[in-house]
Amino acid sequence: MTDALSSCTLCPRRCGIDRTSGMHGACGESAKVRLARAALHFWEEPCISGSNGSGAVFFTGCQLRCVYCQNQPIAHGDVGREVTLSRLADIFFELEEKGANNINLVTPDHFIPQIAEVISDAKSRGLSLPFVYNTSSYVTVEALRRLEGLVSIYLPDLKYLDGVRAKEYSGAADYPDVAKSALKEMFRQVGPVKFMQMQNEEEPMLSGGMVVRHLLLPGALDDAKQIVAYLYDTYGDDIYISLMSQYTPPEAVADHPLLHRRVRKKDYEALVDYAIELGVEHAFIQEGSAADESFIPAFDYEGV
Repeated sequence: MTDALSSCTLCPRRCGIDRTSGMHGACGESAKVRLARAALHFWEEPCISGSNGSGAVFFTGCQLRCVYCQNQPIAHGDVGREVTLSRLADIFFELEEKGANNINLVTPDHFIPQIAEVISDAKSRGLSLPFVYNTSSYVTVEALRRLEGLVSIYLPDLKYLDGVRAKEYSGAADYPDVAKSALKEMFRQVGPVKFMQMQNEEEPMLSGGMVVRHLLLPGALDDAKQIVAYLYDTYGDDIYISLMSQYTPPEAVADHPLLHRRVRKKDYEALVDYAIELGVEHAFIQEGSAADESFIPAFDYEGV
């Protein structure tokens, strides 16, 4: 584990920082795992949350740092409590005892070596829930390969295919190429979507495969259409595409000419119509006033 962290190249920023010495990498974190929350979460896609909830574990830190980030308190490292790897394993079992449909690892890329070790330990001790890996997709293929056989469900973003927008909003002009390579590796590991019946759930829950999310941003409809077309051309109905309209502008972009406002209803409807015209059948969409709802939990160390 320490080999990957002593000169860290887990993410494409390849900062080379010795995180085992206590120094912080591009993600803002050392080698010590920090969490902000571990609790049942009911705002993922229906086949992940169901009625029982997804056992969401929110990790502190992020290598992407989007200017419009909806989870800034944890992404920027303001909120986080150190946990040992033994404690992280216990948290997984506690979420299972609470009836979670799965263990949902949120923004975990910068802790991949530690997470892989803990998942292996938990599985050897009898944990049977599928693991969901919830990621921005700004992660190297080499890092993802450490998770092969451990993660059942990948829940990645595909934020941009426009490198100019990726550079402006996330400081990562290489995001489109990195994310496409990451998605290819994730799909290689888990294959087409699979479902199973879970206890106390009326509908089958996702047990394997990939759901790719795209959050429509203000003024970015053309890029969003390219993303849908790319995903459908590449993966067809072997994956699900989740089209989200919930963008809520944070204070940090209050003066931005585009990001200061919410997504226009007509733009989101145009994106959904485009997906239908392409022939996309495996998709999730948000109806009504999704942007008025809060999908962001309190980062209050519940369950940590």
